[in-house]
Amino acid sequence: MKTCLIAPRKYVQGRGVLGEIGFYVGMLGKKPLVLWDSCVKGIVGQTVLTSLEASDLEVVDVQFQGESTKEEAARVARTAKERGADVLVGIGGGKALDTAKAAAVEAGIKMVTCPTIASNDSPTSAATVWYDEQGNCTGFECWPFNPDVVIVDTQVIANGPVRAFVAGMGDALATWIEAEAAYKTRATSLAGGVSTLAAMAIARLGYDTLMQFGLEAKRAVELDLVTPPVEKVVEANVLHSGLGFESGGLATAHMIANALPSFPECKTFMHGEKVGFGIISQLCLDDDTDVEEMYDIVDFEIAIGLPVTFADLNLEGIGRDRLKAIGAICAGEGSLCDAHCFEVTSDGIVDAMIAADALGQERKLLAGL
Repeated sequence: MKTCLIAPRKYVQGRGVLGEIGFYVGMLGKKPLVLWDSCVKGIVGQTVLTSLEASDLEVVDVQFQGESTKEEAARVARTAKERGADVLVGIGGGKALDTAKAAAVEAGIKMVTCPTIASNDSPTSAATVWYDEQGNCTGFECWPFNPDVVIVDTQVIANGPVRAFVAGMGDALATWIEAEAAYKTRATSLAGGVSTLAAMAIARLGYDTLMQFGLEAKRAVELDLVTPPVEKVVEANVLHSGLGFESGGLATAHMIANALPSFPECKTFMHGEKVGFGIISQLCLDDDTDVEEMYDIVDFEIAIGLPVTFADLNLEGIGRDRLKAIGAICAGEGSLCDAHCFEVTSDGIVDAMIAADALGQERKLLAGL
């Protein structure tokens, strides 16, 4: 049995660290291509460009088109080659970073990720989730290496949308729950082997950090504050979750989340929000679930504002027939649900989702919501 752990070469987190980007990029090359959209550039552009120029770096400025499609990654890679860029710097949300990672691999150059929201665990990973032009998830691809440097400015994160911060907690909360399920079967992770003890410990640390500090961190971010709970939860959302999912394993929570965008009603929800409901569905599917712990998890999701019912996902009144489409995907060949130590069937997935909705409704009533 082969175990495997993968990770970025350097992870830097703290208030104001984006102002040091020139130093870190300068260790990798002299001509960085910076990929960002106009909104992100408007927020952090002066800080980034000032730092890069102060380090005598020649910047190639490229605007991200909005979706992490294979065509967009190829366009960015072509630009990097044509302009002679030797480092690709992705700045923004998960789709911009995923596109930058893919483009860096195709161009054969170094890679830096700078998330401006802590909404998912993309920044540290060696993977890209692909979408089509309509925003439908079409699959994912694993790259030979992780980013060389990950720079996470917690003041930028705290100034960002609270909803994105909460979505990141949903994505990160699944890490331990899915890694534990995958470890029972010694499933092969995206890293290429069975999870190491280190990856499992990191995944559990992320879970414990969220459960202890998540609500306080949300309150601080609502006020644009960087507090110790915010620093801890940003680390859980980005680093613990990134290393934990990639080297630990994925399961039903993410499979359901990846399938939900097939419903038009769910297209406006963030990845981590859909994962939040997927977590509860997975817990309702697995007969090893500790019921009291499941209640704690659902109550935590309710407290921070993650979707826990069909109504929360704009799917109120959805029938079993429509849910069968997700059941078929989850029970199909190559599904992440294969990580479980039991057979996952379409009917089992549908039952679990309906049970998750009922549980979410009950716990919200108990919370007075």
